[in-house]
Order: sequence, then structure tokens, then C-alpha cells
Amino acid sequence: MITASAASSGVHLLFAYGIFLASYLVFAIGRFPGTKIDRPAAAIIGAALMFTFRVISPAEGIRSIDFATIVLLASMMLIVSSLHFAGFFEWVAGLVVRFVPPSQLLPGVIFASGILSAFLVNDVVCLVMTPLLLKICQQFSKRPMPYLLALATASNIGSTATITGNPQNILIGSVSGIGYRYFLSALAPVAIIGLFIDWLVLHWLYRNRDAASSAAKPVTISFQGHAINRRRLAFPLIILCLVLAGFLAGISPPLVAALGGALLLIRRSSHPEEIYKEIDWPLMAFFVGLFLIIGAAEQAGIAQQMLSLAERLNLHNPWIFAGVVALLSNVVSNVPAVMLLKSLVPQFKNATQFWLLLAMASTLAGNLTVTGSIANIIVIEKARPEVEITFADYLRVGVPVTLATLALGVLWLRFIR
Repeated sequence: MITASAASSGVHLLFAYGIFLASYLVFAIGRFPGTKIDRPAAAIIGAALMFTFRVISPAEGIRSIDFATIVLLASMMLIVSSLHFAGFFEWVAGLVVRFVPPSQLLPGVIFASGILSAFLVNDVVCLVMTPLLLKICQQFSKRPMPYLLALATASNIGSTATITGNPQNILIGSVSGIGYRYFLSALAPVAIIGLFIDWLVLHWLYRNRDAASSAAKPVTISFQGHAINRRRLAFPLIILCLVLAGFLAGISPPLVAALGGALLLIRRSSHPEEIYKEIDWPLMAFFVGLFLIIGAAEQAGIAQQMLSLAERLNLHNPWIFAGVVALLSNVVSNVPAVMLLKSLVPQFKNATQFWLLLAMASTLAGNLTVTGSIANIIVIEKARPEVEITFADYLRVGVPVTLATLALGVLWLRFIR
């Protein structure tokens, strides 16, 4: 005879599975069929339904949220937003125009975007750099497509190097407890060599990139206008350097970043309302909703059942693990993939190595397709009025870059690091 308690437990499990699978369906296809529900909305709705059907209690929900991840992500966005308003990215573009010869623009774009994305959130770097790159291509009479692809792929590769390079690394850094310097020493070589691989692939595929675009006319565009006020830029740059120094000194990244973001809000020359507009609030809501959905899945036993399934896939093999992470990251996006696997990694014998593998594979897998990374979508959508980059255009670059860098990353972490 089935007791009332067992029946209730079965109903909760059924609701949990339904909400969990529906949420991840939206994460995979981008929108719920027949509606305008996107990924952040699906995370919020899924979390609300988990509470409504009592799959998870409010107290358990609060405990499932990793507030260090939220604080670090929001604080880094505050810092990058302040740099943007001070003209930092225009200043960087001006340095590229001034010191990089037109024939060396491709490596200039790759290494500039890669380095910026290593220490700042790559999505925001792509958001502010795409229009500037279009102007640079116009000034140099270049076909924009190779350089836009370079920006997208290099920002993903460069962001592999640090905890603060992208949202999934921020999550992994917080959950794993790996220090900033250790993370940097382990994955910076993969990012640096990966940028050279990216340069090699793009140089080979776009050997005639120096031919002027038929629609482009040589013009002179100044990046030294009113947007760049050196006195206004000095304070955010000093704060950024102090924050990075704090990271490298081993101080808690959320604490250091939050303090830096708070100091930038007290300047008289800036309006906090303008800075708030630059924060990706949908991404923040997405993270909170995901924490709640995964927390409910753990409470309902779904996560444990998935762990049992994973054991049969031999995920203890680094090559298989990296392949599964790369595939999952392109199916449901990298942040939901990492959120799903964060309960699995501590079960491994060498958990630190697998945390690094998860960070590396989920990030580099973002270069496989247009939808593999938010950074890719940002570049393509921001450039759309002037340049049309098709799925096939991106795939032509993304496949060799992703396969080569993933192989490099696994070899490095497995046999060298």
C-alpha cells in the first residue's frame, strides 16, 4: 500500500522533473515554443514553479544560491561599465589605430580582445568593442568579417585564463575554491597558445582579408574625442589595477571586486544610474533562477540520478569529460552546463583538475557555433546593420579553432600541468 507521504514525494519528483526538463529545453533552443519566454525568463519561471509546487522550500532556496558568484559577477560588471563610461575602450582602440600597422590588424585584434577578456568579463568586452572594431576596419579599409570573428573567438579563448574572464569561470571559481593565481597559472598558457592558434586559423582562412571592402571608403576616424578624458579615465584604471592586484595577492575576489565597484560609484563625475544601465540584469536573474532550479533538482534527487548516469559514461576520463562538457555547452549553453555539472566534479578523485577541465572545456566550446557563447551572439547582432555573418561563416572558423584549442587544453591539464 502506497502511503500519503510516498505519494506526495512521487508527485513532487514528477513536478521537479517536468520543470527541470522544460527549463533546460528553453536553455537549449533559446525560447519556449510559441512564446516569447527566453532563457532568463525560463530560469525565473522555473524557479518560481519549484517553490509553488514545494519541490524546494524558501530556506533551502536561499541556501542553494551562491552569493559570492552573484557579487563577483555584478561587481565586475560595475567596474567594466565605469571603464566604458570613462572612455577606456575607446582609448584601447586609439592605441590599436596608432601603433598597429594595418597589415598586423588581425593579431592586434586577437591579442587585444584576448587580454581584455582575460581580466574583464568577455561578454561586456564584445559589447563595447564591436562598434569600435567596425570603425577601425572602416578607417583601415578592411573587410570587417575576419576581424569580427577574431574578436568573438579570441574573447572566448582569452577569458579561459582567469576566474573573472566569463560568467561560468566566476561560478567555478566560487564553488571550487580555487585561488585566482592558481587558476591563472593553470589556464593562462592554454589561453595564450590558443590565441596563436586562433591567429593561425583566421590567417589561413582569410588570406585575402587585406583587400578593401567594396562598400568601404577610406576615412579618418578619431578615437581621441570627447569620450576620452584622461583625468576621468585615471581613477577607474587605478581601481582596476588595485582590484587585479588584490586578486593576485590572494584576497577573496568577490570582496575585492565589490570594494572596487563601490569606490567607482562615489565619483562625482559619474552618475550611478548610467552605470547601472550597463549591468546585464537578465544574466544576473538567469544565474539566480539557475541556482534555484539546480538546488530544487538536488533536493528532489534528480541530480543524484544524473550522477549515477554519469558514472556509466566514464567521465573520469579527461577526454570523455571534456567532450561531454563541450557538447552540453553547445546544447544548453555553457552556464547551465556548468551549473548542471557542479555537483559531479567534487566526486572525482582529482577534483581540482576536473574543475579546471570544466572551466576550460565549457569556455573553449563556446567557439564551436554562433550560439555556443553569448559573446558570439553579441558580436554578430551588434555588427548586423553593417555585416551579415551567417551560421556557416562562423562554423568555418569555429570548428577548427574549437577542436584545436580543446585538444590543447586537455593535453596541457592531463600531461603537462
